[in-house]
Amino acid sequence: MANHKSSEKRIRQEAKRRLLNRYYKKTTRTSIKKLRSMKDKTEAVGFLPKVIQMIDKLAKKNTW
Repeated sequence: MANHKSSEKRIRQEAKRRLLNRYYKKTTRTSIKKLRSMKDKTEAVGFLPKVIQMIDKLAKKNTW
């Protein structure tokens, strides 16, 4: 277990960040599946920029 206050804080921060990253990754994967299953082209074209934005955010954080 951690012996220093800073390492205890780091553990707390990493746990919080890990939960957020899991949420964002799962949401993005679900959106990609939704986009692939769309039959209406105009709806898919409108939804595509949102999915691309989500992927770009994950790539920027090096989470993807």
